Amino acid sequence: MLFKRIAIIGAFALTTLMSAVAAADGGALEGRLRSAADRGDAGEVRTLLERGAQIDSRDGQGRTALLIATHGNHVDAARVLIDAGADVNAKDAIQDSPYLYAGARGHLDILQMTLAHGADLRSTNRYRGTALIPAAERGHVDTVRTLIDAGVDVDHVNRLGWTALLEAIMLGDGSERYVRIVQLLVAGHANVNLADSNGETPLQHVRSRGYARIERILVAAGGR
Repeated sequence: MLFKRIAIIGAFALTTLMSAVAAADGGALEGRLRSAADRGDAGEVRTLLERGAQIDSRDGQGRTALLIATHGNHVDAARVLIDAGADVNAKDAIQDSPYLYAGARGHLDILQMTLAHGADLRSTNRYRGTALIPAAERGHVDTVRTLIDAGVDVDHVNRLGWTALLEAIMLGDGSERYVRIVQLLVAGHANVNLADSNGETPLQHVRSRGYARIERILVAAGGR
């Protein structure tokens, strides 16, 4: 009887220990997965996923491995994660998602992958703006084209009261890339007379900055 009791206690202790080790290994796997994503090590990412790492686990800032890979524009690592089912809309503590971040930073390859895997075109960042608005503000021409073609609302207004068109004008420098972005937005049927929260229209902002080429585009589109 004593031997049997010792055997039962021993088995219980072993099971408990193995569970603890498995849990610790699981946490370690997720940390290693995020580290591999940060390095852009696609092979290691794939290996860790095959070993059972939770694909959408988060770090202390709420970032998934995919968002971390997107930060570094690590296309191959991001592809492995997305193909394995990573959530392209998972937001971190400051409301960035892989889709939104790729759009804002002009990481076109990753953006296109997120669009092909369920990106929420209506999702917004901490400024309540769509991916199109920071893309326009930062002069990412191909990104703007891609987002317009995908169907993002070209007239979405963020919490500052600005549209993509207004940000391209107000925060851009009137250079060639911003001229092209304005052309894309106008061709995408942006409302050229949608004013900011102070009642100033895109054309008024353009004239105050002396952006003659953009002024001609807006006037031709009915701007006033």
